[in-house]
Amino acid sequence: MKKILIASILLLLVTGTVLAQKPTKLKIVYFHSERRCPTCISIEDNTKKTLNTYFASQLKDGTITLQVLNAEDEKNLKMVEKYKAEGSSLFLTKVSGSKETHTDFTNFAFSYSRNQADKFIAGLKAEIEKNLK
Repeated sequence: MKKILIASILLLLVTGTVLAQKPTKLKIVYFHSERRCPTCISIEDNTKKTLNTYFASQLKDGTITLQVLNAEDEKNLKMVEKYKAEGSSLFLTKVSGSKETHTDFTNFAFSYSRNQADKFIAGLKAEIEKNLK
């Protein structure tokens, strides 16, 4: 009887711990400057296109969020400092429980978004999928 009671308590503790874990979320943050070049504009447009095409349900349920912030606006200073953003920058932040892992996607974005949009979209889609696992 004692063994059954102990086993039951352990099972409840394990089950409770698993259920208490928050699911992985992904924050996507795009910083831009006041003056925006065509490449900067394409990064925002293609990021939104990727999210709306492949991740609409995750956007709707809050698993993925997108913030577009003016890096020069004083009200965004804390976020700029947190990400060490300079001008136009694209970041993906995986949130698992209280742990955050940042991926700086800026170089990839500037390399492909404007002139090879399909490559940018495919790369961003793959990175999002990787971060949601």
